[in-house]
Amino acid sequence: MINLPKIYDPKIYEKDCYQDWLEKGYFKPAVSKKETYTIVIPPPNVTDVLHLGHALNNTMQDVLIRWRRMQGFVTLWLPGTDHAGIATQNMVCKELAKEGKAKEDIGRDKFVECLWDWQKQKGGKIIEQLKEIGCSADWDRLRFTLDERLSRAVREVFVRLYEEGLIYKSEYIINWCPSCRTALSDEEAEHKPMKGHLWYIEYPFEKGEGGITVATTRPETMLGDTAIAVNPDDKRYRKLVGKHVILPIMERRIPIIADEAVDMEFGTGMVKVTPAHDPNDFIIGRKHNLPEINVLREDGTMNDNAGKYAGMDRFDCREAIIQELREQGLLKKIEDHDYSAGHCYRCGTLIEPYLSKQWFVNMKPLAEPAKAAVKRGMVKFYPKRWEGVYLDWLENIHDWCISRQIWWGHQLPVWWCESCQEYVVSREDVEKCPKCGEPLVREKDVLDTWFSSWLWPFSTLGWPENTSDLECFYPTDTLVTAAEIIFFWVARMIMAGIHFMGEIPFKSVLIHGTVRDETGRKMSKSLGNGIDPLDIIDQFGRDALRFTLIMQASQGQDLFLSSKSFEQGRNFTNKLWNASRLLFSNLSKKYDYKEIKGVKPKTLLDRWLLSRLNQVTKAVTRSLDEFRLNDATFNLYHFFWHDFCDWALECYKLRWNQGDQEAEKICLYVYEKILRLFHPIIPFVTEALWGFLREHFIDDLPSASIINAPWPKIPAKFRDEIAKEDFEFIQDLITAVRKERNEWNIAPDKKSELKVVVYQKGIRETILDNEDVIKFLSNASSVGFTAKRPRGGLTCYISPRAEVFLILKGLIDIGKESARLEKEIEQVSSFLKGVRGKLLNRDFREKAPREIIEKELEKEKYLSDKLGKLGENYRLLKQMKE
Repeated sequence: MINLPKIYDPKIYEKDCYQDWLEKGYFKPAVSKKETYTIVIPPPNVTDVLHLGHALNNTMQDVLIRWRRMQGFVTLWLPGTDHAGIATQNMVCKELAKEGKAKEDIGRDKFVECLWDWQKQKGGKIIEQLKEIGCSADWDRLRFTLDERLSRAVREVFVRLYEEGLIYKSEYIINWCPSCRTALSDEEAEHKPMKGHLWYIEYPFEKGEGGITVATTRPETMLGDTAIAVNPDDKRYRKLVGKHVILPIMERRIPIIADEAVDMEFGTGMVKVTPAHDPNDFIIGRKHNLPEINVLREDGTMNDNAGKYAGMDRFDCREAIIQELREQGLLKKIEDHDYSAGHCYRCGTLIEPYLSKQWFVNMKPLAEPAKAAVKRGMVKFYPKRWEGVYLDWLENIHDWCISRQIWWGHQLPVWWCESCQEYVVSREDVEKCPKCGEPLVREKDVLDTWFSSWLWPFSTLGWPENTSDLECFYPTDTLVTAAEIIFFWVARMIMAGIHFMGEIPFKSVLIHGTVRDETGRKMSKSLGNGIDPLDIIDQFGRDALRFTLIMQASQGQDLFLSSKSFEQGRNFTNKLWNASRLLFSNLSKKYDYKEIKGVKPKTLLDRWLLSRLNQVTKAVTRSLDEFRLNDATFNLYHFFWHDFCDWALECYKLRWNQGDQEAEKICLYVYEKILRLFHPIIPFVTEALWGFLREHFIDDLPSASIINAPWPKIPAKFRDEIAKEDFEFIQDLITAVRKERNEWNIAPDKKSELKVVVYQKGIRETILDNEDVIKFLSNASSVGFTAKRPRGGLTCYISPRAEVFLILKGLIDIGKESARLEKEIEQVSSFLKGVRGKLLNRDFREKAPREIIEKELEKEKYLSDKLGKLGENYRLLKQMKE
């Protein structure tokens, strides 16, 4: 029979495997009325390159897709990329800067051409990298958020929402990035802790002497102050409400007003109100009809409303104002102050709350059905705790700022008529006003990238057309994603799906953890602690990468990895390969699959192994159903490594040597099921071994490729609790004998005699039926029975069923072993005396931390038990001397 090469080299066996799957169309489902299972990929940015987070996310999706495909579902994993408006524009701007140019130098049309050229030449690299890790997505259905079809869906949604009164344009306080020069949604402003200051500034009264003092973290914005506010319940300042103060530097008269929003504990309890540069101040300003004075330009420099500071950078202006206030005697004190501030999620620039005219979506009407979908269990989160996070966000949802002041993206389908002074919103491009016939001017802004992404589950399937794909594969089934985009994306997709399709977009949301290094730090370029998945593939192989990620990915928990972690996956694929070599080298013929399917257990080992296979298959299937992918992997790992390799294959060697073909068939039956069970997790090595199996050992296997092999269903008749109990007794007995032989340093070439006292009816027959296995695996010369403890017999195993004795005579040097035990008893007694002395010490008991005391108690028990065992062994040797 064929022998596998001694070493598994993933570079040889993985090289052509993926291309073969592609060429044979295994990833491409046909539209069908059969039951479907669909996943849409969280589209990576077109600028992205593969990192471990992508590898984890997409391996998890691939495991689910491969599993469901084997279960007989019509499976679609729909891939694609996101145009990533700000990120891609910044990337191309950097390329232009190398030539000494800015985007304004070449104009919008030419710049957009450059963006498309960049996308075609360099974008989408990550798609090829996803293929490297074995993703079985339907690449013929690859989508891009700026595709013509998806762009049509985006425009249709914008127009519908506008017609429904849910999209509007308004001047509002928004998050502004001075670097990217665009508005950001609340979710795109990443809040980070900062160490700053509170500057206490005096505002002189309009009349008379003195003034009031307010504290601020942003002195430069005081140039736009239009009021001072106090809480109406603050008795300290009630008499001041209605009076006026003079705004320092600008010499502007501003009122003191009362508003419940003021925190009496912050600073002095009096706050400056700058409606154009603070979201809370904006609300107060609208409530009290205050002027809204913007003192900043889009690039973060001061504008003409800042007076003599016009043109200065915002932070330079801050320093200049502080100096001027100090010189005027109006800077009363400075305190250190820790606070949190928003930063641009793309470039990291400190954002500015900024008064600007922007387009918004009214989210509350969309949020209510999305809340109900989760509360009613129509959409379920795994782990469940994320449902609370999702619902809390929807309870406090704000309107979504969807316009962006960049050039890469979906340009708003909005035109302005100067003559009619109104907007025209259209599904088609228009040039003239439908009312007056005058030329129209199109809005320059583009839509937030997430405005196309929230339509992803149905726009990718052809909506707004009623396509066969949409009818067949919507709603999708599972979304696998990270917690940080629950708000950006998951919640909005649920809203969009319900609003435009009348159905939820997916039934399950699987939230995975973050990949961190061994010390717990998130992997990032800036920390230099990232691991390139392609390096891992080159060093260990694709399956090693996949196995390690899934094995470590407890549901919803973070992963802590180093490059060394992936040795676990490499070691496992090697173990699978070597076990296959052992099995294949002991097979006497090629069997027909009908023979394998019809196996009948005839020994306790057969019954136990088939029962364990039944049990494990159910457990793995249940774990995958519940999205506990690591549990499924661990159960399989344990069954294969310990049950199949450590026990079954070792035991079957006896029967193989006797030419027992029933033993060969049992092994093949279990082995080919193991390959199928492992395939979703480690598809490359299982495909290679399936090919060897099909070519050399089993005719008419269920499919040419394991990718289409049916998911195992083990007959219920193989479930055998009695066999499980009996074989576990045999395992425990053998393990105990091996342990004692090791402790007594018995040489491997010396076989031991075992004596058994039977305590339970039927156990004698169990031992006799498996005597060959017991002798073979415990290195025993004989297994006999006795009514009582034999002279010189060491108790090596005891249970309610039997007691087993190891006869030491002839196996050890009694004098030498006695001397060794005396020395060890002396050492252990000394250690035990020290521990007990410490525990009896009152000072130690009263002052030592609880965990230290508990460790000492554990140490005492261990040493006490060990001393008892040593004493028992010493007495046995003494008895043997007599």
